Amino acid sequence: MADASAARFDGLRLRHWRPEPRPDGVLVLYFDRADAAVNAFSQDALLELAAALERIALDPPKGVVVASGKASGFIAGADLKEFQEFDRKGTVDDAIRRGQVVFQSLARLPCPTVAAIHGFCMGGGTEISLACRYRVASNDPSTRIGLPEVQLGIFPGWGGSARLPRLVGAPAAMDMMLTGRALSASAARGIGLVDKVVEPANLVDAAATLALRGTTRPFKQRVLGWATNTLLARKLLAPQMTKQVARKAPKAFYPAPHALIATWERAGGKGLQGRLDAERRAVVKLAGTPTARNLIRIFFLTERLKALGKGDPGIARVHVVGAGVMGGDIAAWAAYKGFEVTLQDREQRFIDPALQRAQALFEKKVKDPAKRPAVAARLKGDLAGDGAATADLVIEAIIENPDAKRALYETLEPRLKADALLTTNTSSIPLVELREHIDRPAQFAGLHYFNPVAQMPLVEIIHHDRMAPETERRLAAFCKALGKFPVPVAGTPGFLVNRVLFPYMLEAATAHADGIPGAVIDKAAVKFGMPMGPIELLDTVGLDVAAGVGRELAPFLGLQVPAALGGVEAGKRGKKDGQGLYAWKDGKAVKPEVPAGYEAPADLEDRLILPLLNEAVACLHDSVVADADLLDAGVIFGTGFAPFRGGPIAHIRSVGPDALVARLQALQATHGERFAPRPGWDNPALREANP
Repeated sequence: MADASAARFDGLRLRHWRPEPRPDGVLVLYFDRADAAVNAFSQDALLELAAALERIALDPPKGVVVASGKASGFIAGADLKEFQEFDRKGTVDDAIRRGQVVFQSLARLPCPTVAAIHGFCMGGGTEISLACRYRVASNDPSTRIGLPEVQLGIFPGWGGSARLPRLVGAPAAMDMMLTGRALSASAARGIGLVDKVVEPANLVDAAATLALRGTTRPFKQRVLGWATNTLLARKLLAPQMTKQVARKAPKAFYPAPHALIATWERAGGKGLQGRLDAERRAVVKLAGTPTARNLIRIFFLTERLKALGKGDPGIARVHVVGAGVMGGDIAAWAAYKGFEVTLQDREQRFIDPALQRAQALFEKKVKDPAKRPAVAARLKGDLAGDGAATADLVIEAIIENPDAKRALYETLEPRLKADALLTTNTSSIPLVELREHIDRPAQFAGLHYFNPVAQMPLVEIIHHDRMAPETERRLAAFCKALGKFPVPVAGTPGFLVNRVLFPYMLEAATAHADGIPGAVIDKAAVKFGMPMGPIELLDTVGLDVAAGVGRELAPFLGLQVPAALGGVEAGKRGKKDGQGLYAWKDGKAVKPEVPAGYEAPADLEDRLILPLLNEAVACLHDSVVADADLLDAGVIFGTGFAPFRGGPIAHIRSVGPDALVARLQALQATHGERFAPRPGWDNPALREANP
């Protein structure tokens, strides 16, 4: 460092920031958070940045470039563990104010400032880039720029919501913040968020050049930034935005997007400081809501699940047996994610439709048409099953029949490589029933996907008493490579997700058989926060599949299966046939009109939800998963259980186990023994405070 530049930081001890002057007079300020693999803003890092900016302001260079000192990305955002601690202490307002002040210090520097973005740039990372005068991004596929705070129950609070609408126009800015969607470098350039896109190797040089030479925003962008934030524009656009948001995020469940729109509508015409003050007040209020606390907890649960998949799975080739909806879609997804896949079934006429569905998936997911042939080539039909001999992983996805599965294993296992893993996608059969006659049970496990495979993020890794820990590790790493969350569960009937979900769906079918309209049942569940009503879900899963699960689970749980699931008629299995409990048209349920004046029973919501909670408690009691956090994660990501409630156990803690037991007992007295409280309601874990 040159003497003059060194003098600028004399006596200032910087652990997280590394200032490096360039010969052209530009100062590069590298963020390299100490003792962390990823850059995230801690309060220490913010305070250090404030001190560095104070020195820079006194002796400004020709320009300042903010860059990452990590190879893994730019900045992931704020340190959420610290944020949780501020919430507990009631100091969120101080933390938000501090971030705003520091970023304002950057924005007010008397020299040009440029953010040099490579890799992930999320939350606070995007907000510090917005405080810079210019932004340069690398064209690497890993570069993604986003403001995902709404997914945590808040919205950008360090100036993001105050600055972005004026920069790129309100429609593009609000879409980005309301969805939490991350943009590629080229997409960010397209809306004016990024000024220049360059090769990664040229990133810092290009940022320094931009600091020295500057650039002018296109006239159209400047006009858009002004016109879409006027009072008239806000009054016209805000109601439309609110209406669109309400379809997917009801205000009672997810207040953050509604608060973001309202804050922009009221304060979007003020000066920057007025917008910042309104932003801070709204975010502080949101941070104290149960929704924000639960969604932040879920974020940490996802990090825990990702950590289970560390390491190399040692899997390159996958062989799938069974080309039905599940098996075919499992094969297609693995091919899309880079694995060489062979797909086997009894006859070619079963394989061909799966390959056609795979092509539709590739067309949807692979945006560059030139790359689709290479992806499609990774998936091959394999009528003879030759791919089994070279596969590192075999996934069986045939009918839910223990005898059929065991017969397949007897012919399949002798053909496998010595280190190959054999797995089953069974949805409910205990693995101890399936490992008979298997020569290498240590390498046998369950790998239970959920339908639709391309959308559902969870895969259950099913244990049995002779499975090797290395098998679980490899399968968890494989799930991570697929972009899925692995949850290890015991191999008892129904495992975790189906065991918890089945009593809920069974009670819905029972209520329907009692004469309660399906639309009324679905409405009660959606009102609680479920993503889809249980009658519609039964049709979506398939009445035949639900009946198969029922045959396995009902005796184990001591429940009765209603006639609608006892004998499913051919051609009336649900969505896939166009007819089930509902008729289906163009992929959507046609729900009969509810009779005029019909009122839902007062206890309908409890009839649906309490059996699910009851069985979740029993799963925790039976150690189906290791702890309450994994149970909540599994049920949220496997069923879509109301995320804003934090999962079944978090919801029980919030309401109180004693109150829920009393409500179960009331249902038991009215509707029968199926509502009797299951073992485990005295578990101390149910009385812990939610994080």
